[in-house]
Amino acid sequence: MRPLVEPGPDLTPAQRERYSRHLLLPEIGELGQRRLLAARVLVVGAGGLGSPALLYLAAAGVGTIGVVDDDVVEASNLQRQVLHGTGDVGRAKVDSAADAVARLDPAITVVRHRERLTSASAARTVAGYDLVLDGSDTFETRYLVNDALVAAGRPWVWGAVLRFDGHVSVFDPAGATYRDLFPTAPPPGSVPSCGEAGVLGGVCAAVASVMVTEAVKLLTGAGRPLLGRVLVHDALAMTWRELPLRPDPRRTGPEHLPTVTVADLLSRPGAVVVDVREPDERARGLIPGSLTLPLGELLADPAALPDGPVVLHCARGSRSAQALRAVLATGRTDVVHLDGGFAAWCAAGGPVD
Repeated sequence: MRPLVEPGPDLTPAQRERYSRHLLLPEIGELGQRRLLAARVLVVGAGGLGSPALLYLAAAGVGTIGVVDDDVVEASNLQRQVLHGTGDVGRAKVDSAADAVARLDPAITVVRHRERLTSASAARTVAGYDLVLDGSDTFETRYLVNDALVAAGRPWVWGAVLRFDGHVSVFDPAGATYRDLFPTAPPPGSVPSCGEAGVLGGVCAAVASVMVTEAVKLLTGAGRPLLGRVLVHDALAMTWRELPLRPDPRRTGPEHLPTVTVADLLSRPGAVVVDVREPDERARGLIPGSLTLPLGELLADPAALPDGPVVLHCARGSRSAQALRAVLATGRTDVVHLDGGFAAWCAAGGPVD
């Protein structure tokens, strides 16, 4: 591929010293380093993959780094999220990330996006960047990143880890994308999260280092990127395998479901809000006045929804989207779902019972 970024100004003497090992590489050299310094790269997630990726991007001299994360640092993160320290527990991850990058190189600009990507914000958030590294940990976010970058016509780097395994690839709208690898999301609860199944910290570092290597190659035009290939890492066997990935000719593009934002919902006093979460989730907080109809019950009988305008919601939007598909299949046209779910409602300061 051609380099994604045009070179910036000539290097200063201090930059020549800092990046001297890059300058010795013919595939990068001074011109490539100037491209890196002029680049704008967005990292989705400052967790297990985003932590080492952010450090190595900054060390490589990527001039502007955006970081998207709405979470705070927890003690259980420190086993693998090397960007953060004990003193950062309770802080916003984007703030901890910015401080860590500043300690490494104060000349790097860090743009903090303390938010969770939604269908309403994804396109806007990725628009200002040359390249995106997706280290998110939910299928919902990965599809959002995929669809936003397909629409923007730009490549991106994806990585994922679980237990002792990792996957890395580079997607491009002109070739294979994440939807070719995973056409549909698995049923809720069928794939455990790292919080449920665990993950070895070193696997995060191994996968993140490949992601950053691919990013540097894409930005500078060096080497052959992982386009049309998925790298699979098995740390227990200490193997790396390469699987081919081709575009699915049946792929029809991103799905568009009728969606409302929190602001929309607050301005719809006549809509009935139906919560498709499980009862134990509602016990931890709910939207005032909402009705409960767990996803399993709704899928078994979509006609159980009340008449009139209905807004479905779950924790973050994936289950309500699944419920909405089933309802729309019955011919209903007055049902939508809440973008970002209950998490978005809370983040926007909506009242909670």
